[in-house]
Amino acid sequence: MKTVKITWRSLLLGASAALMMTACNPEPDESDLYTFTGETIESFIAQDSLLTDFNYILGRVGYDRMMASYGAYTMFAPVNDAVKAYCDSLYNDPEALIPHNGMTGPGVEGLTDSLCLNIARYHISTQYMNVVSMTGTGNVSTMLGFNFTHSVDSVGNIVLADVVKIIDSDHEVTNGLVHIIDRVIPRYTRFIGDILKRNTDRYSIFAEAFERTGWADSVLKYQMEGTYKFEQLPRQSYSAVLSYDEVYKVGFTLFAETDEVMRANGINSFDDLVEYANNVYGNATEWYDYMADNGLTVNTGTTDEDFRQPFNALNMFVAYHLLPMPMDNNQLVFEKGSSTYWNYAPDADPQDYYETLLPHTLMKVWNPVDDGNGRNVYINRYRTFHTLTNEVGTQGTNHTLVKRGLKVDKTRGATLQAFNGYIHSIDGMMVYDRDVPRMVLHERMRFNCTSLFPELITNGYRYWTSGDGHISSNYDNSRRGIGYGAIKNIVQYNKSINFVYALHGAMRCFQSDQLQYWGNFDFAFKLPPVPKGTYEIRICYPPVTYGAFMQYYIGKSSDITSMQALGIPYDIQIDATDPRIGWTPAYEEDDYGIATDAAMHNRGFMRAPYSFCGHAEAGWAKATYNEADGTWTTPKNGLNCREEGGYGTMIIRAVLGRVELNQKGGDHWMRVKKVVEDNTLLSGIDFIELVPIDVVDNQQYTEDWY
Repeated sequence: MKTVKITWRSLLLGASAALMMTACNPEPDESDLYTFTGETIESFIAQDSLLTDFNYILGRVGYDRMMASYGAYTMFAPVNDAVKAYCDSLYNDPEALIPHNGMTGPGVEGLTDSLCLNIARYHISTQYMNVVSMTGTGNVSTMLGFNFTHSVDSVGNIVLADVVKIIDSDHEVTNGLVHIIDRVIPRYTRFIGDILKRNTDRYSIFAEAFERTGWADSVLKYQMEGTYKFEQLPRQSYSAVLSYDEVYKVGFTLFAETDEVMRANGINSFDDLVEYANNVYGNATEWYDYMADNGLTVNTGTTDEDFRQPFNALNMFVAYHLLPMPMDNNQLVFEKGSSTYWNYAPDADPQDYYETLLPHTLMKVWNPVDDGNGRNVYINRYRTFHTLTNEVGTQGTNHTLVKRGLKVDKTRGATLQAFNGYIHSIDGMMVYDRDVPRMVLHERMRFNCTSLFPELITNGYRYWTSGDGHISSNYDNSRRGIGYGAIKNIVQYNKSINFVYALHGAMRCFQSDQLQYWGNFDFAFKLPPVPKGTYEIRICYPPVTYGAFMQYYIGKSSDITSMQALGIPYDIQIDATDPRIGWTPAYEEDDYGIATDAAMHNRGFMRAPYSFCGHAEAGWAKATYNEADGTWTTPKNGLNCREEGGYGTMIIRAVLGRVELNQKGGDHWMRVKKVVEDNTLLSGIDFIELVPIDVVDNQQYTEDWY
C-alpha cells in the first residue's frame, strides 16, 4: 500500500458535478461543547489559506465551534478550488429539481444553510479513519447518516466515493484527524428509479418494468414523517446519557438483472419480460401461501393499469427484487474478514433473511465460506439438509448443492448508489418460485435483531461500532437510544419502555450487537412471514443479574386481545447452570454434551450456537474431537458460545414453544411483557429462531450446532 503523504498544493483538481440534496437537519447541540488549548481540527483548517471556503461552510452552521471542541472526529476537508467547482455545478445544473438547487447566488456564499449543513456533516465521521484503516474496500459512516465508500486505486491512492482522492493525510490533532481531499465528496441525489433510467445501457428492460409497475414512484422516499423523541428511563447501575436520532431515514435495496442477463434467459424486450413473469407467477397460488390462504388470484393482464396492481405477475416480479432497507454490496450480510465483525467461527457461513416488498415473502442472503475465498454473496442458495448434520460437532457431510443461487456482482462499479439506496446487479433471474418456500426457507432460520427491524439497518446502526455516531461529549459509547415509535414492526402497549441498540463491541452476541428493552416493557413485534407450517420458536438471551422476569405471547395481530400465552414465564436472572436450565461444560463430558442437550431441550432451553465466539479478547476457538481415542481436546485461548461457561457469560436459547404459523389474514405478532414491575431491569433480543418441526424432529439427522 502506498502511503498518501504527498504535497497537495500542486494537485488541486475540479470538484465533482454531483448534486447536493437539501434536507431538514437539526442544528448541533452545543450545550456540552467547549473549547480548549492545543491544535484542533478547526485551528488546523483555519490557518490554511487553501481551506478557507470549507471553513466558511463550517462556520455558517456552527461546526467550526464543534471542530474546536472536545471529541473524536475524522475530517475530510476539500480545498478551495474543489468547493468552487462544486458550487458552480450546483448553481449551473441544467437538471436541477429546483432552480439552482436552492442556491441564492453563485459561489460559496450562495449556499443555503441547509446545503452548508449537509456538506459539513457529510465530510465528518466519528470513526477513526487513518489511511491504514482505509487500505481495503469499505464504508465510511458520516454525521449526516449517509455512508461513502473508500478504496485504493492502482497506484496506491486512497479514493473516496470512487472519484475523490486523499492528497494529504493523517494530520493528527487533539480532537481527531484531518485528511485533505481534492474534491467535495459527491452525494447521490437521484432516487432509485432515476438512477435506473440513467443506466439504460445496462438495465433498459428492468428500468421500464420498474417504471411501468409504479415502483419507481413508490420508492420516492428518504425520510420517515415526523420526529421521534427518546426519554431515557433509569437502568440498574447505569447512568450514562444515551444519544439518539429524532429523524429517521427510509431507504431501499434493489436487485436487478442487466439486459445481458435478460438476453441469456431469452428476454429481449419489455414484452418478453411480461410474458416471462406471467409464466413464472401465473400459478403462484400453488406455493405462495399468502395468496392461497387469502383467496387471492394472479393478474396476468398487460395494460399499464394491470401492471400497477400488487398481484399482477410483472408487479410481483419487480416487488420481489426490493428490500425496505439500503445496503451496500459489503453490507448484505454480516460478512467475515473485518475487525468490526470479529465473532464468526472459521467455518460458519454468514447468512440472513429479509422480508421483501412482495407481500409476505422472504429472501435468503448467504455468504458461503467455501466459495470465492469466502467473499461471494448469493441470494436463495440451497443445499440439502442445510441446518442438519450427520456428524457430531460439524456441519456434516450430508449436503449437496442443489441451487447455486443468484450471485451478487461485487466488482467495482457494478453497484449503483442512489440518494435513498443501492442497486445491485445479479447474474440470473430472481423469482419467488416454489423452490424458495419449499426448499430454501425450509431450515432453521435465524433472524438477527437488525433484520427483524429494518430501521436499524436503514439508519446505519447495524454497522456502527462502539463510539460511532455521536456528536456530543456526554454519551455512552456502546449504546444508542431509539425514538419512541420509530420501529414500525413494534407496537408498544405502554410508554414506559426504552428501546436501545447495543452497538458492535466485545459482546457475547450472534453478530456482536443486540436490541435491548429497558423499563416496565410490554410490547409486540411482528414475526417474519415464514412459509406456512408448524415451527419451534426460540429466543436467544444471556442470563444476567439485572435481567427481567417475562412472559411471551403469540397473536394473529398486534391487538393485545388476540394474544395467547406462549409457554410459561421465565426469569433471565436464573444462572444457566441452575437445574431449571441445566447448562454444563459439554467439553468435559464423554459425549460432548449430547445427553445434556436433550435434557435441556426437554426443559425448554438450548445451548447457544457453535458458530460465534463469546470473547472478542480471547479469539474464537472450539473443542476438537480425536477419532483415534474418542476424546475431546479443550482449547486454551477461549471458547465459542456453545461451550463458554461462567455466570453472565454464556448465552442460552429459550424454547418458547411450537406454533402453527400461516398467513391467513396477515401477520403473526409476538408480545413480550415484563411480569414483575421494576423499572431498572431489562431484557433484549439478539436473535430469534423459527425452525420447522420436521427439522427439529428429523429422524435421520440431527440439527447442527452452528
